[in-house]
Amino acid sequence: MGIRTGLRNAMAAALLAAAPLTAPAVAQERPLRLVLNVGLQTLDPIAGPSFVTRNFSYMVFDTLIAMDSKGEYRPQMLEGWKVSEDGLTYTFTLRDGLEFSDGAPVTAEDCVASLKRWGLRDSLGRRLMAATKELRSTDAKTFTLELSRPFGLVIEALGKPSVQVPFIMPARLAANTPPTTPVAEVVGSGPFLFLRDQWIPGERTVFARNPRYRPRSEPADGLAGGKVARVERVEFVNMGDPGLRAAAVQRGEVDYLEYAPIDYIRTMQRDRNLVLARARGYAEIVGGISINHHQPPFDNVLVRRAVQQIMDRREIIAAEGVPENLSQPDCLSLYACGTFYAGPAGTEPVRETGIARARELLQQAGYKGERVVFLQPADSALINPIGLVMLDRLKQAGMNLDVQTSDWSSHAQRWIQRQPLDQGGWSLLPVIYTGFDLANPLSNPGIGYNCTNNQPWGYCDAAMTPVIERFEAEGDPAKRREIAGELQRLSIQGANFPLAGQFASPAVWRAELKGVIDFGFPILWNIERGGR
Repeated sequence: MGIRTGLRNAMAAALLAAAPLTAPAVAQERPLRLVLNVGLQTLDPIAGPSFVTRNFSYMVFDTLIAMDSKGEYRPQMLEGWKVSEDGLTYTFTLRDGLEFSDGAPVTAEDCVASLKRWGLRDSLGRRLMAATKELRSTDAKTFTLELSRPFGLVIEALGKPSVQVPFIMPARLAANTPPTTPVAEVVGSGPFLFLRDQWIPGERTVFARNPRYRPRSEPADGLAGGKVARVERVEFVNMGDPGLRAAAVQRGEVDYLEYAPIDYIRTMQRDRNLVLARARGYAEIVGGISINHHQPPFDNVLVRRAVQQIMDRREIIAAEGVPENLSQPDCLSLYACGTFYAGPAGTEPVRETGIARARELLQQAGYKGERVVFLQPADSALINPIGLVMLDRLKQAGMNLDVQTSDWSSHAQRWIQRQPLDQGGWSLLPVIYTGFDLANPLSNPGIGYNCTNNQPWGYCDAAMTPVIERFEAEGDPAKRREIAGELQRLSIQGANFPLAGQFASPAVWRAELKGVIDFGFPILWNIERGGR
């Protein structure tokens, strides 16, 4: 164990032992403690494209539309919506009684400003806004989205479940903050309040029940339904060491792990005090490598294809130590297997991968040993093994690697920058996504950001643009699936975002917790302790 890891674990242990720093009425109840995969640094779900920020945001913000456990989209902050006969005008109405945590009512103006800001940043949001003639509020509770051309995924866009989610915040913040700059305040209308004065960035995040929140009357179902906060206090705690995480949940020092440490899954399955999540498909994890297309040598497609060739899915999944019944090493689709658009179209270049082929491609590209800055997030129990395998295989292929190891939060800050390599820039970063993020072409990191100049990848394939436009306009799901296959072929051909294999790394929680929603990422409303 390194010095940094030891200090981090010591801090985590101290945080677990610390008495809650809240008013006596709140302190009477034991807080619900969740261990996330990495520490929280960014509090803005639009500025920060990471799971940890998404998890934070579902606590304090709310969405207009939400996905339920069946993958269907239901009104959340909305009372409902109407669509014109020509399909070009959507009218949305907010439900009564919505308030922000500062006491201000939620208005249609807030929704319009929030959606416009999100639409400058998110891949699906940008495409929706590009097809929008006007987005305006018509009264305090009603706003209208008028399309300039057919766009078949309006509801799917507004109900997007994972990064970046169109959360609603006050117009005074959304309208005056660029999408890449974090908002100055955390003011949401979600079921919990963020206690900023108790936040230790990267280590501990504290929440209290939001007394202003009015949940829907329906039962909680996935991200939809009544978000009833049944505990007074929640804490996100960071523990870098998997063994420490496992011991903490087994001893009851924490209640919930975002991901069960893979080496401990078999032991946890035999522990009657623990429950492992069963959600699959959308909930499964897919490893990948984010390539900086802005920086040489990866502005050359042959060099990117060489990286694609080193992605041996079986070796990477083996390095994770995932049990066979929790992995899908034969899944080649860019859309997570088990989701609607998944299929084999265009996967021929990645059906057989190898280091020898990678060397050939580098030679064809004229690669002369240019420096490649590889960011390795050592504190992520899931990403670190993926990165180690990639590093070994990239070296075997002949790449000149400058490996820079740090925590995920630090790398995430560099990831969204476009500095030259000698000024803190980067070339490659191993990452993980879930099926939620990869399921739709317009949100898929290897397709949805094409020519948007908006996210770290920076790819732009002119041949992909008209195909995306066809996909956007198509209202028939079966025809969209066919177009999605064509987009997959183009993305793999351009080596936009090489994947590293699909597997389950299930959440785990204490058996005494009741009402846990097994959805694919932590949902902390509806939970209560047994015996209450």
